[in-house]
Amino acid sequence: MKPIRYISTRGEQTPLTFKDAVMTGLARDGGLLIPDRIPNVTDKLEDWKDLDYPDLAFEIIRLFTDDIPEARLRELIASAYSSFTHPEVAPLRRIGTTWILELFHGPTLAFKDIALQFLGRLFEEILEERNGQLNILAATSGDTGSAAICGVRGQNRIQIFVMHPKGRVSPLQERQMTSVLDANVFNLAVEGSFDDCQLIMKTLFSDLPFKDAHALGTVNSVNWARVLAQTVYYFYSFFRVQERTGAKEVQFSVPTGNFGDIMAGYLATQMGLPVKKLILATNENNILSRFFNSGEYSMGSVVPTLSPSMDIQVASNFERYLYYRTGKDSAKLSELMDGFAESGALTVEGSDDLFAAGEAGTEETLATIRKYSKECRASVPLASNERDARSTLNSGYMLDPHTAVGVAVAERFADASAPTICLATAHPAKFTEAIEQATGETAHHPVLDKLANAETRCDSIANDEAAIRDYLVEKTRS
Repeated sequence: MKPIRYISTRGEQTPLTFKDAVMTGLARDGGLLIPDRIPNVTDKLEDWKDLDYPDLAFEIIRLFTDDIPEARLRELIASAYSSFTHPEVAPLRRIGTTWILELFHGPTLAFKDIALQFLGRLFEEILEERNGQLNILAATSGDTGSAAICGVRGQNRIQIFVMHPKGRVSPLQERQMTSVLDANVFNLAVEGSFDDCQLIMKTLFSDLPFKDAHALGTVNSVNWARVLAQTVYYFYSFFRVQERTGAKEVQFSVPTGNFGDIMAGYLATQMGLPVKKLILATNENNILSRFFNSGEYSMGSVVPTLSPSMDIQVASNFERYLYYRTGKDSAKLSELMDGFAESGALTVEGSDDLFAAGEAGTEETLATIRKYSKECRASVPLASNERDARSTLNSGYMLDPHTAVGVAVAERFADASAPTICLATAHPAKFTEAIEQATGETAHHPVLDKLANAETRCDSIANDEAAIRDYLVEKTRS
């Protein structure tokens, strides 16, 4: 069979191999890279159902690459997940009537680790093979930054520059990033919103001479490898729920800001995973839930919330979905995106029955955290090496505010015929203020507690593309 190649949603990118797609990040025509076809794996589900997480990841990822020897791909995947504290990597808990997929057992306690531990190793592999250098430019609303830094810190061939909106990530999220003092790590606190950071990043990547001259690459979810790696846990959790319940199909509830995590779920459905609904959950920054309920995608002002990683108005991965929604019509997609760039709005006719969408505001988020902390116990015990990694709450199960948004919205779409799996995207101890506000108690994790008195390093910088450009010129090596 002809190997998969990577093309742009905008239709002007020369097809790329997997490795080239990883290194390119954002397509050179300004679009996002996608596979030229999506393999159907329906006939493989039975063979995959008992695989452990690394073996399942290998089976899925190898379908999308032909330029990494299979034995080496296995080694990279095994290495990526060796740093996770739970033997299952992504364990599933039944909390009351809800299934919770815990994606926070990696080194920075957020779901981003699942993709970025793998991506960091991919970068290292490719750069060593090509004798290259890479300068990663990233924008983060919280967890991507620390996970990306953790994935590449100390690497000789990589420098990483992480922009975060100053004062708009949680204190612990900020400390996780800024306490990494390796010489190849640069943290930038930008005087603006995450959308501002993301726009600066995209603008610089669109300047192809600048991108090439400074060997810029990306770890944000615009990088295809991020989405691919996240697809694995949709399959993994489906098999675990099916094993326990006999269910033929499931629903997934995904707290959503940048559309990358739920895009991975969409990819899984297109590969043949039996999913009845993808439930998209937003906080007050509800541009995506409004789209799926009305067909209109229109920007508003960013509202700071208890779930800062979702405080986003322009979802960078949404273009991938729109490409499929418009029938893979690159010309129509480009017209939509150009119109959105001008007016801040676009409209798509019709609906997609795969998606349900809803919003949970601050009070509902707090109420959901409070409810689960008081009433719900995990039916599956924690691994023995994790007993000290939970909070001081012992009467129930604690949700971080992002996961609480997903759980709150999921409850509206409960379906007896299809169990709902809620993606738990971060450990609750990363959001101590929200936990205390909801429950009056504290949340801890030893990894985070060690950061209390850690030395930090960060540069404040204007919300200005030219300022970021000048900083990169000064600091990058190529």
